[in-house]
Amino acid sequence: MAKFKIKTGDLVQVISGSKDNKGKQGKVLRVFPETSRVLVEGVNVVTRHRKASMQGEAGGIEKVEAPIHVSNVAFVDPETNKPTRIGYRTETVERDGRQKTVRVRVSKSTGKDL
Repeated sequence: MAKFKIKTGDLVQVISGSKDNKGKQGKVLRVFPETSRVLVEGVNVVTRHRKASMQGEAGGIEKVEAPIHVSNVAFVDPETNKPTRIGYRTETVERDGRQKTVRVRVSKSTGKDL
């Protein structure tokens, strides 16, 4: 199982893929680490045909967002509004009289905390 630098709630931009999805930005709704995919709001919208159920609910065609591979998206820096890579910096923080090491996400382009 892979560990991603992209988390739920991050703003990402599609950097590769089909022409209609490439360049779109959206918020990450879910992360699927077992398949290395992320679900992005408003990106990779597919048509699903749904069969009518026995309880009387009508079937039909609905538009649903499908997961996209994590390698096809890049994190968007909130300051520059451009895609960037993410790095980590370790800091020692004192909490309740104890020293604790904390990893902080850092933008590679600007060097600022995310």
